[in-house]
Amino acid sequence: MSLRRAFPVLRSALSRRAPLSTAPATREQHAAGLEAVRGRRAAEAARPPVPAVDFGNTQEAYRSRRSWELARSLLVLRLCASPALLARHEQLLRLARRLLGQRLFDRLMKMTFYGQFVAGEDQESIRPLIQHNRAFGVGSILDYGVEEDLTPEEAERKEMESCTSASERDGHGTSKREKQFQAHRAFGDRRDGVVSARTYFYASEAKCDSHMETFLRCIEASGGASEDGFSAIKLTALGRPQFLLQFSDVLTKWRQFFHQMAAEQGKAGLAAMDTKLEVAALQESVVKMGIASRMEIENWFTVETLGVSGTLDLLDWGSLIDSRTELSKHLVVPNMQTGQLEPLLSRFTEEEERQMTRMLQRMDVLAKKASEVGVRLMVDAEQTYFQPAISRLTLEMQRRFNVERPLIFNTYQCYLKDTYDNVTLDVELARREGWCFGAKLVRGAYMAQERARALEIGYEDPINPTYEATNTMYHRCLNYVLEELKHNARAAVMVASHNEDTVRFTLCRMEELGLHPADRQVYFGQLLGMCDQISFPLGQAGFPVYKYVPYGPVMEVLPYLSRRALENSGVMKGAQREWQLLWQELKRRLLTGSLLHRPA
Repeated sequence: MSLRRAFPVLRSALSRRAPLSTAPATREQHAAGLEAVRGRRAAEAARPPVPAVDFGNTQEAYRSRRSWELARSLLVLRLCASPALLARHEQLLRLARRLLGQRLFDRLMKMTFYGQFVAGEDQESIRPLIQHNRAFGVGSILDYGVEEDLTPEEAERKEMESCTSASERDGHGTSKREKQFQAHRAFGDRRDGVVSARTYFYASEAKCDSHMETFLRCIEASGGASEDGFSAIKLTALGRPQFLLQFSDVLTKWRQFFHQMAAEQGKAGLAAMDTKLEVAALQESVVKMGIASRMEIENWFTVETLGVSGTLDLLDWGSLIDSRTELSKHLVVPNMQTGQLEPLLSRFTEEEERQMTRMLQRMDVLAKKASEVGVRLMVDAEQTYFQPAISRLTLEMQRRFNVERPLIFNTYQCYLKDTYDNVTLDVELARREGWCFGAKLVRGAYMAQERARALEIGYEDPINPTYEATNTMYHRCLNYVLEELKHNARAAVMVASHNEDTVRFTLCRMEELGLHPADRQVYFGQLLGMCDQISFPLGQAGFPVYKYVPYGPVMEVLPYLSRRALENSGVMKGAQREWQLLWQELKRRLLTGSLLHRPA
């Protein structure tokens, strides 16, 4: 059973969607978006002016916080800034648990780290915090923070078993995937070097069903918490990662083949959207390579699929990999080492294909539930060897569910060198096909791991060379999306950032482009317990802003708390602003006799 079957299975699992034509969109396809823009402009005159957002006004920034909560934040952030404590934090936690006993240990954690970063043990206990934040203009994205407590050896074993095919494990076949998309034992524990993202390891189909049920509960709770809620999912929680590796390898090789053809036509080095192949020259190359005869390729490149330009861009090229085209059975690419043509599509066993189908069905169940309860669903980004498949599967969901509004949001990690190309391609695809673009922009969570893996295995480092380059990439992608929002009222973006400069940049560009917070096209997101001086001033000024709200039993969220401590250590080393603002507000209350401040 070949990976070619992934495409019809994907369509049946996700039901019918818009045709994969990438011919330029007609005026009718843009009508809804343009009408929404006209409606927005007509309403602008009646809107109140946007209040100024002051991130330095501590009285307003911490109006929702009691004084003891400020003191707890100061303590936790100060402890997170201690390298000596962080280096031994796991041993110290175990020692505290032995000395205090489970009951007192749980109470200590709730007074400190757990209370700072986790909302409560279950959905019932977190309701007061959700309602409190909502009263101050801040929404919630529920996140069940429980993780399986695996040893590095157990994680490595699970990863190797779930990322290799049956034939590879039995020794009857060798992987023809590129090195980047093969499982490597040295990087089997995907938690290593990751401080701000949860990691799932495949155990069984039943476990994946359990993850889906957890996501469903979060979606339902988010729908009940607000009229404009969000929820987040990870695709590695929903199925065997072997499929994601193989699919990513297929998509990457196909794109590389496009750029190889572009180089032959003298068009190397152009931006992704500016690179166009001459169809006549491409047909000649296909014939010379022996991929197909001249007669066979006559129907591949038609006016119906590619328009009348006589050229083919990367979006057109991507559509050719779809199994509805005659080209799909000829999908071969040249091996750059041997010069031989090799099949692009791998083979699955029947059981592997059933696992792949169930993964797609779980995605469909979650998207349908999100649509039913009116919750936007963000698909989290993951490692680069999974991400091409994750983005493609997310795009398939967007085609189906983002018809009237952006319900499904893809996540773009701006520390990657190719992020701008991916953002511009996806925006253009949404324009051509007439669905609503939705994006979450993050800097990224896997930098140290990605760099070490690329160096060890021997492929190009996918990460931008410097922090400044990542900031530039983030603002470049954000600016491009905001420009799209100006002309298309049906598109939306989540600015997921703790960087105050990035938030200021966003507010400035929104004002320049006439994007009002009441349009609810631009959302902001931060983690619970971090950067309240950003979240609450935004919420009180009327901007849609959300906190990621983890919950779960104390002992089961300790891995999450460890990452929060490590992440805050990096923040505190770079800047002390949040700690200084907290201390400034606590001193103000002490000096003005308002230490017993009650939020209202």
